[in-house]
Amino acid sequence: MALIIPRKYKRKLLPETTEVAIKKIKDDFQTLLAERLRLRRVTAPLFVLSGTGINDDLNGIEHAVAFNIDAMDGRRAEVVHSLAKWKRMKLAAYDIAPGFGLYTDMNAIRTFEDLDNLHSLYVDQWDWEKTITESDRNLDYLKDTVRKIYSVVKEIEDRIFHEFPHITPVLPDDVTFVHSEELLQRWPDITPRERETRIAREHGAVFIIGIGAPLSDGKPHDGRAPDYDDWITENEDGFRGLNGDLIFWNPVLEDSFELSSMGIRVSPESLLQQLEARGCSQRSSLTFHKALLSGELPLSIGGGIGQSRLCMFLLQKAHIGEVQASIWPESQIEKCREAGIDLL
Repeated sequence: MALIIPRKYKRKLLPETTEVAIKKIKDDFQTLLAERLRLRRVTAPLFVLSGTGINDDLNGIEHAVAFNIDAMDGRRAEVVHSLAKWKRMKLAAYDIAPGFGLYTDMNAIRTFEDLDNLHSLYVDQWDWEKTITESDRNLDYLKDTVRKIYSVVKEIEDRIFHEFPHITPVLPDDVTFVHSEELLQRWPDITPRERETRIAREHGAVFIIGIGAPLSDGKPHDGRAPDYDDWITENEDGFRGLNGDLIFWNPVLEDSFELSSMGIRVSPESLLQQLEARGCSQRSSLTFHKALLSGELPLSIGGGIGQSRLCMFLLQKAHIGEVQASIWPESQIEKCREAGIDLL
């Protein structure tokens, strides 16, 4: 997306008050999320060894920030993109029972991002993962989990309103579920991004199911790596995919706003199918993949929730740089300054 300068933008909080509000959102949200999903906090790595298959490959084409480790004979390490696979290994290491899970603060550097209102070089999110059973690997369980997360967002939105009454709530009471194939059938002549915008404007909050597998036009709604979310298994609605994206309508930007990606994770069977579908079956020999295929890792569901994005949305900011410190092009800083958007 290109940089959006809202018409007649007026910030709701001064920078120093914004810092107070950010702390409140982050403290309250993670506490409630842990309660609703039955998670416990763990400490996460900033980097992992290269060549292990542990790092999140995102769409499979992004390059991680990497460096050599002098004290380990020059072995290569890379900054995490996210912790999608690392968390599942931690579930096994801690022997976390079905119905319970973990969460952590994930920090990443994504040098390939196009910098705009929502995208920064610095990514901060709550990464969470929960052990499930075979009977939980279905669409109803996924939807129930999404509703729990959405209820936490709604609760925090209400708390911000009570603290700052001029920041009025905008989210609907409930989140709407729709499959990406249904969006394609409804709007076949526009891009997936434009479909997201239309459905988000229509409902206010939507969870788009089925991210990664080709749709009836032969193209996926959006990219997903083949080795964490299960996007190939057919669900109860007759479509493929046990994963999705949580997207809001952002009235400040007048655009769709992705807050979270999540899903039921691959089983050994769906991992092999997805690796073959993406032409990367050789990954089955990597550390993470071997552990999953040999039954050493539990079945799970998990995702990531953007911390700065949540703060930006709830505080009705126009740019993610208003709630996090990062680096921006000088031209973007100047355009934002002229519009009353002060980047940290």
